[in-house]
Parts: sequence; structure tokens; C-alpha cells
Amino acid sequence: MINHSFFKRIAALTIVAILSFSCEGTVTRQTEQTKANAQQQLQPNLFYGDIIIKEESDYLMIPVGLADKNQDRFNLSSSYENPKGYYNIIFYSKKDGKTHLLLSKKAIIHAFDLLDYKKAGKSSTKFWLYQIVDSDTNGDKKLDYQDARIGYISDFSGKNLKQITPDNTQILNSTIVQSAGAIFIKILKDSDNDKKFTEKDETNFIKVNLDNPTVGSEIINDEIEQQIKSLVVK
Repeated sequence: MINHSFFKRIAALTIVAILSFSCEGTVTRQTEQTKANAQQQLQPNLFYGDIIIKEESDYLMIPVGLADKNQDRFNLSSSYENPKGYYNIIFYSKKDGKTHLLLSKKAIIHAFDLLDYKKAGKSSTKFWLYQIVDSDTNGDKKLDYQDARIGYISDFSGKNLKQITPDNTQILNSTIVQSAGAIFIKILKDSDNDKKFTEKDETNFIKVNLDNPTVGSEIINDEIEQQIKSLVVK
């Protein structure tokens, strides 16, 4: 005798199993789609600035930043300064089409300037001077212009990047003195060690030899500063 109730139970279990697998597949697809959307949102929306062309250089330069809905392009001045900052610079070789990045770390490039160093009896040598924020010096877990702004120098091709101003300082301005074969840079120091750069902090100047660029030493030492203070009319 056929047990109809048995077959009904089997059929019910089969339907439940099919529905279960179907729901599981739907949930899995929805979870994967949610993860994909989240990953896409985490990706920075890069913006490539206008190409910088120097005819005497073998390289074209493309500054890299983050897109701003209120700004459709970088307005590059002669000093290539952008209030929003750049996050890297692409150097593209005119000869072989190869590219390389200036930076291999997270940083903000506040500004960069082209330097022309002329030695007597020799052709001029060109450098790029950068103002770069690459360390969270105030401890707020982000990089911005409240942190140290360090001077770096590279060759004309964007290679051989070297730091030339001390840690925990901000570069203010610079001047090349051709006869001295050096660049003199005015810096702001966090002299009160409060992890801030304010009008209360001290300024100084450093000299960097352009034939062998390294972190320059301060020109105004403590002894000279004390002499100056002693002569100030109160």
C-alpha cells in the first residue's frame, strides 16, 4: 500500500531545500555586491592636472590629486602651488614613453619650483624644489598643512629625491645664490615643541650646497641669537 503521507513529506522537504539554496544564493550575491560597492567607494577619485611641459626637459609632468566637485582643474601658477595639494607627480619620458612616480609613499606636495643652477664655465643644471608633507607631526592621524612641510630636491627628471630641510620644520621661502653654489632656505621651527607651527615659533635660515644636496645646517646659531637679543632695545 502506497504511503501518500511519506511522499508528501519528501516533496515538502525538497521544496524547502530548494528555497533554502535559492535564498542563500541571493544573500551571497547581495553580500558580494555590497562588498564590491564598499570597495569602490573606498577607492580615491583621482584627478590628473594639466601636463607641465618644459621643452628643455626629456620629461613631461602630470600632477596627481583628488577630484573636487567644485574644481574641474588645477590652476597652476609659475610656482605650481595648489591649495588642495598634490599627492604625486607622474614623469613621462618623451624618448621611450616610460613613466615613473616622484613619490613612493603617502604625502602631500604643497608646491614645487624649478631651480636653475648656473656654474661658471658650465651649462646650467636644473632642479625641482618641493614642499612636501609626509609625516603626521601633530599626531592628529592625518596629513595636512598643520604638519611639518619639508623641502626636497630632485633632478630635472624627477629622480634622486633628497631631503634638504630639517625634520619638524616648515619651509617658508628660498633663494638661489649662484656665486655661492647654494640655495638659502628660510624655515619655521617648532621651537616650543607643542607640535604646532605658529607665530610663537622661531625662524632660521639654512644653506644647501647644490653640488651635493643634503639637509642644510642652520646659519643663525644660539650664540649669535643670544648676542642679538642682548642688543635689542626694550
